[in-house]
Amino acid sequence: MSLLTVSTSLIGGLKWLLVLVWFVVEYGACGTTLELEASSLSPAASPVVDDLPLPANAPAFKHLPAPIPSRAIFTKGKPKLEPPVSGFKNIAPMHPNPIADTAPSALAQPPLSPYVSDCCKQDMVWKRDSEACHCAYPIKLDLLLLNVSLNPDWNVFLNGLATQLGLQTTQIEIIKFYLLSLSMLNISMDITPHKGVSFSAEEAAKINSSLLLHKVRLDHRFVGDYKVLNITWFKPPPPSQAPTIATSPTKAPHRRPPTTTLSSTSDSGRHSNLLLILGIVTGFLFISILCVLILYLCTMRPKTKTPPTETEKPRTESARPVVGSLPHPTSTRFIAYEELKEATNNFEPASILGEGGFGRVFKGVLNDGTAVAIKRLTSGGQQGDKEFLVEVEMLSRLHHRNLVKLVGYYSNRDSSQNLLCYELVPNGSLEAWLHGPLGINCPLDWDTRMKIALDAARGLAYLHEDSQPCVIHRDFKASNILLENNFHAKVADFGLAKQAPEGRANYLSTRVMGTFGYVAPEYAMTGHLLVKSDVYSYGVVLLELLTGRKPVEMSQPTGQENLVTWARPILRDKDRLEELVDPRLGGRYPKEDFLRVCTIAAACVAPEASQRPTMGEVVQSLKMVQRIAESQDTALTSSNTRPNLRQSSTTYESDGTSSMFSSGPYSGLSTFDYDNISRTAVFSEDLHEGR
Repeated sequence: MSLLTVSTSLIGGLKWLLVLVWFVVEYGACGTTLELEASSLSPAASPVVDDLPLPANAPAFKHLPAPIPSRAIFTKGKPKLEPPVSGFKNIAPMHPNPIADTAPSALAQPPLSPYVSDCCKQDMVWKRDSEACHCAYPIKLDLLLLNVSLNPDWNVFLNGLATQLGLQTTQIEIIKFYLLSLSMLNISMDITPHKGVSFSAEEAAKINSSLLLHKVRLDHRFVGDYKVLNITWFKPPPPSQAPTIATSPTKAPHRRPPTTTLSSTSDSGRHSNLLLILGIVTGFLFISILCVLILYLCTMRPKTKTPPTETEKPRTESARPVVGSLPHPTSTRFIAYEELKEATNNFEPASILGEGGFGRVFKGVLNDGTAVAIKRLTSGGQQGDKEFLVEVEMLSRLHHRNLVKLVGYYSNRDSSQNLLCYELVPNGSLEAWLHGPLGINCPLDWDTRMKIALDAARGLAYLHEDSQPCVIHRDFKASNILLENNFHAKVADFGLAKQAPEGRANYLSTRVMGTFGYVAPEYAMTGHLLVKSDVYSYGVVLLELLTGRKPVEMSQPTGQENLVTWARPILRDKDRLEELVDPRLGGRYPKEDFLRVCTIAAACVAPEASQRPTMGEVVQSLKMVQRIAESQDTALTSSNTRPNLRQSSTTYESDGTSSMFSSGPYSGLSTFDYDNISRTAVFSEDLHEGR
């Protein structure tokens, strides 16, 4: 009886569906005819918008073809702010590499503007410094900057560009930039009107001629010259002209002929619609019959005891804690927002520890008395929230004494609030002790520097070799090495960390991220991210410890601004190594140990990734330096110690660690005296320390 009822209901529903489809077809055909007749009243072509005037002597550049966006006026180039991969004049084709979205303000990276999604209409952009969603039609500008300084003051650059264009600095927003070579930068900007929603024709023409005629003179201390790649002027859509056309007597003779042709088109369209509907009805009949058969088979089968398992699944799903419909990672602690707010006294400015590319860091104390550093991230959106939770899951699995521990987190998709809660490392960063106020009165001595170098190497070695899968830090630098009160170091800030694919130690990154002066050359030029890219960054930090200089320092003489470029030729000459010594050491350092650490640093910053050691080899080499120093100290007090050490180290010379410096451009610097070291003692220490 139930099967008959279902069949009757399906047949009745099918009848109503056929009636409804026929009504829609008739109404749609009628509406199509009316619409086509109305279209015959419109002008033959929309008014043509003239391009911005080009000066007679404007330089010509090649560009790749690209689709033209709606309501945009082009003077040259293409509208999308994507770097051309080929076709530049005098520039070899190469794959562009976008630089990091953000970086600390003291470094030579343009200040990128925040992106506000789902806010503005097509061809419009969000106006800078507006709290609400204020949008305007911009002028999009692509420039190729030549002979860019390694550490330019981008605020001075923006102020100078705005002043010479007759604009305010807040009207110019840097959207993205691409590193084409070590001194060429392709930079994309949005220029928004100060008042209103669009530029007038006079304003746009003035900006256009000023740039193309090179009336704009940039500060040669930071940028040598520039080339205009693209200027796109977006205008609001013109108002509808339908009323004007309806009252125009000149359009009347043209109404009748299109009507006859359009009606034939309407008939062919109706015929195709009928064929489509026939196919839909046939498919519906087939599905209906199939559903009836399935229902019949289900009613005839004996009932099984499956309800308990069906009711348990919803309980499991509902039992998972969610905020904004996103599941929490189960491997780390979720901290309520109210507790974090209370710990930082409502995130008051007095509790700010610092501010980086991913947001501000606040100092606080949780309810259980734990002192923490709370990082309030600035990224948001549903995709950003998902990536954040995946990153939290990764961070919660990393446990090492030389990595900053993740205490907990908070995430809410609805309010776009993402916060990470780390253990508080109280003694500042290595950068503050080397280049900041902390080390002015009490500079780091040699032993403390070597302790920091070894601890940081252990942290990176754990990420590369002991975590599953391998983790590449991508932003290893002195400011991300935090120090405890006893000057033991911990690696921090995994905001840019990436998991390498399973079984691989390399990764092709779509965006080159990091900090100028620390980024490995192969990563900056090709986007290939390797564990050896972190080794290069570690080598730069090791050179900072040896020399006391910053990675990029524009106050240095010409040619010596970049630390690696300046140090490389000195590292190849054993007689010049004392030129690298930090003057603040006051000559209080063991010269042989200094030579050995220079050897390690030279290998780490080798131009080719294949010539660099692994972080595990770096750790072993630094331990060897420690052992040599200890054995030499012991030899001064005991004459019997040295022969015993010789007997226990007869096989160490064949170890893979010692071969790190046996070839390559820095092989001549290898001065390790392996006869004075106990191999057994070194590896016993590894077992004791967990590495």
